[in-house]
Amino acid sequence: MTTDVAQIGSSVELDPAALGLYLQARGTPVAGAVSAKRIGLGQSNLTYELRDEAGRRWVARRPPLGHLLASAHDVGREHKILSALAGTDVPIPGVIALVEDPAVCDAPVLVVEYVDGLVVDRMGAAEALSPEQRHTVGLELARVLARVHAVDVEDAGLSDLASHSPYALRQLKRWSRQWNASRTRDLPSLDRLTAWLTAHVPTTTSLTLVHGDLHIRNVILDPISAGVRAALDWELSTLGDPLADLGSTLAYWPEPSDPPSGLFEASTLAGFATREEIIETYAAESGRDLRGLNFWEVLGMWKIAIIAEGVRRRALDEPANAAEHGTPTVELIDAMVARALHRAAA
Repeated sequence: MTTDVAQIGSSVELDPAALGLYLQARGTPVAGAVSAKRIGLGQSNLTYELRDEAGRRWVARRPPLGHLLASAHDVGREHKILSALAGTDVPIPGVIALVEDPAVCDAPVLVVEYVDGLVVDRMGAAEALSPEQRHTVGLELARVLARVHAVDVEDAGLSDLASHSPYALRQLKRWSRQWNASRTRDLPSLDRLTAWLTAHVPTTTSLTLVHGDLHIRNVILDPISAGVRAALDWELSTLGDPLADLGSTLAYWPEPSDPPSGLFEASTLAGFATREEIIETYAAESGRDLRGLNFWEVLGMWKIAIIAEGVRRRALDEPANAAEHGTPTVELIDAMVARALHRAAA
């Protein structure tokens, strides 16, 4: 369903007519009226498909409505990273514009190319894949991570993206702050998990660009080969330990024998690569030493739980932020924390 321009005014979420005029004035071919519809299941930055009367399409991303945590939902940061990666072999959508004009929108809007392909964000899409395609997806995620971590941050102009101090400590500080600012209740099990992570911080071995949130729902796939055409949602990207990225991807990859996690369960279907196969592929592609990976996988689970709590808080504060399929429940978040504690004890 395409949302009518009259239904999305400049005071609510997005004004596609104003965006279309802005893009046209800066050289982007735009034919006639521009419409917009909310796409994707992501509940952080709000994402829309823009379409003009000639059928041209773009994607626009803006921060959610209501009170936002400091440094979160920064589409300007996403613009900087995508622009810097344009000359690399990392698969990304091309950047069209960063709109920061308050006459167009009440918040910055990032506009990028529309990348056609397959998004596996529902179980039906995962079930429709052939066994060969299912197996390819996880290995492709590992290969994309290796490409991201091979980017020369100096050459790409990203050396000032973040602090070069030890990444694990930065992550523990940042996400503990996010939890305290967005939580809807006390959760002693998460406090125990934070204490475990604090006591098991590994030695930093390297500093690279990291995506921060690469999982099966954050990529666009070739519908035939299942190769990654574009990695999406770079708002958490920073400079850090590359194993943190691998750990985060593994945290989003449940297996059939795992305890309940509350995560998207596509990877539990027959044919999908195991976590061990993903690890082996990443090791072969990157040549990196993977000691200490368990810490980063647990940290990834911890972050997912905190992110889910933040999503829940934003939806409670402002219902327009909720995605189509609803918001995380306390039971789902508790299951995520329980899975992380189980992994930490392994």
